[in-house]
Amino acid sequence: MSYNLLKGKRGIIFGALDENSIAWKTAIRVHEEGGTFVLTNAPVSIRMGQIDELAEKTGSQIISADATSEEDLQNLVAQSMEILGGKIDFVLHSIGMSINVRKGKHYTDQNYAWTQKGTDVSAMSFHKVMQTLYKADAMNEWGSIVALTYMAAQRVFPDYNDMADNKAYLESVARSFGYFFGRDKKVRVNTISQSPTPTTAGTGVKGFDGFIAYAEKMSPLGNATAMDCANYTITLFSDLTKRVTLQNLYNDGGFSNMGVSDDVMEAFVEKQ
Repeated sequence: MSYNLLKGKRGIIFGALDENSIAWKTAIRVHEEGGTFVLTNAPVSIRMGQIDELAEKTGSQIISADATSEEDLQNLVAQSMEILGGKIDFVLHSIGMSINVRKGKHYTDQNYAWTQKGTDVSAMSFHKVMQTLYKADAMNEWGSIVALTYMAAQRVFPDYNDMADNKAYLESVARSFGYFFGRDKKVRVNTISQSPTPTTAGTGVKGFDGFIAYAEKMSPLGNATAMDCANYTITLFSDLTKRVTLQNLYNDGGFSNMGVSDDVMEAFVEKQ
């Protein structure tokens, strides 16, 4: 169901790869709610994914950009404003990558060159995106910037590896840069801490099926889906949340406030 929540609003969506991506689902929902946007991803991700299909479905243009490159981001922002016909109202940062995770390197035996690359892609890129927007005065007042995160930023999930550190850094950047964006430009910056979600990136984490099963048993409302996250993101892009900023917002079926659930206790007792 559409409510025209984003009618007349313009934005940039980072990270759509395929139909399993939260960014993909968000783009579909933004389009349904009347928003227009540019799609962007790294060149290799554009080649690997099906972003052309999403662009066709939503009447959007694709701009290739490496989110770790200041030059690429400056070009992206300038081109986006030209294509969309004005300043930006919303941005979704849905980017994350760990070579250590992909290559099976344990947290206690990291390849630090890979760690640094993962931090740049997953977290520092968020600062670079916002710094580019800020310096270009590219955001409309009461605009909204959202990044996706996971609760491993606060709690230990051993197999999430250095991505946990990346997400903690990402959330800190949101708060710190969000202060200046709010004070100077009246722009909101928030992160959404999503349930474990079977995206292409998420399923690359060792033991991911266990993450999902455990979170499902722990959460009174069950795991939030990619579409649930897209819908939540829409509310943060809309004018209904104009005073919400500097927040890490949990979209996880209640998991983040649980100590233990009956289902988990029963599973534990059964094994004794």
